[in-house]
Amino acid sequence: MLGVDEQNQAGELEPVQRKSTAAIVADQLRSAIMHGSLAPGSQLGEADLAAQLGVSRGPLREAMQRLVQEGLLQSEPHRGLFVTTMEPEDVHDVYVARLAVERSACEQIVRYHRVDAVAELTAAHAKMVAAVAKDDKEQLTEADQEFHETLVAASRSPRLQRMAQTLLVEKRMCLGSLVQTYPADTQALVDEHKGLVDAIEAGDEQLVLSRLEAHMNDALQRLTASFDEE
Repeated sequence: MLGVDEQNQAGELEPVQRKSTAAIVADQLRSAIMHGSLAPGSQLGEADLAAQLGVSRGPLREAMQRLVQEGLLQSEPHRGLFVTTMEPEDVHDVYVARLAVERSACEQIVRYHRVDAVAELTAAHAKMVAAVAKDDKEQLTEADQEFHETLVAASRSPRLQRMAQTLLVEKRMCLGSLVQTYPADTQALVDEHKGLVDAIEAGDEQLVLSRLEAHMNDALQRLTASFDEE
């Protein structure tokens, strides 16, 4: 016979988890920032955004405050809210944080979720291969982003995924006007990601971590060089 707790769990209907309007608006703003529709340094007009999104100002303000807390928006006294501008020191810090998060994700993957992760990452990597075959750098940017989102998601850690969410948006902001930071040989970039998948499949944690660090350092060096050229 089932106990009380088991009776409550077995076949019991539970409320469907739905996002609040503010959360949905925050997702849309985050995506707009990531893809450059809201460019770094641009000011957010509350009335215009509320009309464009078809929401009242209350949820919009709550959503914008979330993005202020995430560091994607900056509040300037007597001026309003602006999309954060990435300076060279910010770029460096983003990659320091990304390495910490993705390193932890890789450790969890190799120890506990290796088989599923390899299947998911192989599918994500295939999109990078397709983008290179078409010589489409915009598509490659999207596929690269998806690969790293998949990597962190494969850790099955909700907290790592939450931390990575903002970092990956910031990474995309770094790349937004710097698509040419990809190496001339984009196949080399694809091969780097394949090397990560292969090391995970082999279950070699140290090799995974060393390849991840080399990949992050390479990306940071290219971004830093691009800022220096501006």
